[in-house]
Amino acid sequence: MRRRRLLMGGGMAAVGLVGLGAGGSGMAQPSVTVQRPPRLRPGATVGICSPAGATFERDRLDLVVDAVTAMGWRPKLAPHVLERYGYLAGPDAVRAADVNALFADPSVDALLPVRGDWGSARILPYLDYDQIRANPKVIIGFSDITALLLGIYAKTGLITFHGPHGVTAWRSDQVDFLRRVVVQGETLTFTNPLLGADQDRIMRDQGRIDTITPGRATGRLLGGNLSVLSGLVGSPYLPDLRGAILFLEDIGERPHRVDRMITQLKLAGALDGLAGFIFGQCRSCGPGEGFGALTLSEILRDHIQPLGIPAWSGAWIGHVEPMWTLPLGGQVAIDANRGEIRMLEPAVI
Repeated sequence: MRRRRLLMGGGMAAVGLVGLGAGGSGMAQPSVTVQRPPRLRPGATVGICSPAGATFERDRLDLVVDAVTAMGWRPKLAPHVLERYGYLAGPDAVRAADVNALFADPSVDALLPVRGDWGSARILPYLDYDQIRANPKVIIGFSDITALLLGIYAKTGLITFHGPHGVTAWRSDQVDFLRRVVVQGETLTFTNPLLGADQDRIMRDQGRIDTITPGRATGRLLGGNLSVLSGLVGSPYLPDLRGAILFLEDIGERPHRVDRMITQLKLAGALDGLAGFIFGQCRSCGPGEGFGALTLSEILRDHIQPLGIPAWSGAWIGHVEPMWTLPLGGQVAIDANRGEIRMLEPAVI
């Protein structure tokens, strides 16, 4: 995810024991109890925070407040939500303090980052994971927020949510996924939507599924932005991916960079023992004019097909709309032939 090209990035319940490690880094972590946060009810308080990039215009924050209010929730601004330290929303310790405070605040039911961009990984060493574990809450985002979602899951077992953050488009179909997953506690089945002209065609043009290896699998769903996730390799903030369904997406990356990052995951052992693999959308990831390159399809087949696990690319996951709300750490079943993700359990209690 090339930040300069990022447009959009910009009650406790035990549901199983999982041995969490560092995704092949050899840095073992103790087993933790996977837990679901309480669902969001009408009038819930949503803490709006900035764990990554700075919000430079106040009206961007006002849009987030309006969206939260329109959902029937009460917005609560973190103390430093508009702070700025260069391109970051304040120094690392300050951004982490806001996240810690929102988890510790009994009046807050969920955390919604304003935006992604860059910076979530920098605050991971400053988070109070004991406090987070003791106060499970919905936290949702995507892009750079991948680091925060995976780090919290790895250290606490709390199911987190890959979905819209504050400055994404709160369109009705996108809101519908969010409501059904974190409010109603439904177990959804996700398949690529028909978009635009495809709704009136006898064939699909956008959102096509490319099956890499056919088959079905079940496992805990983990993943997010490839650039951010690969940056966690070797740290205690990347969950052990053995037995998981791994999904990846990105934006603004040339094919050789995607190849480099997936190679890094492979060499680190993070792909060993996966139950299944999904590659979403990679917008603006072409080779450019006059540049000979492997295609994304060829890169994925080189790395993923030898794993012999159900796998496909083209899932409607990434810097796209409508954006799904996916439970990181939740049990799912996948069908690589149909390009389908089916939740096997509610993600909230």
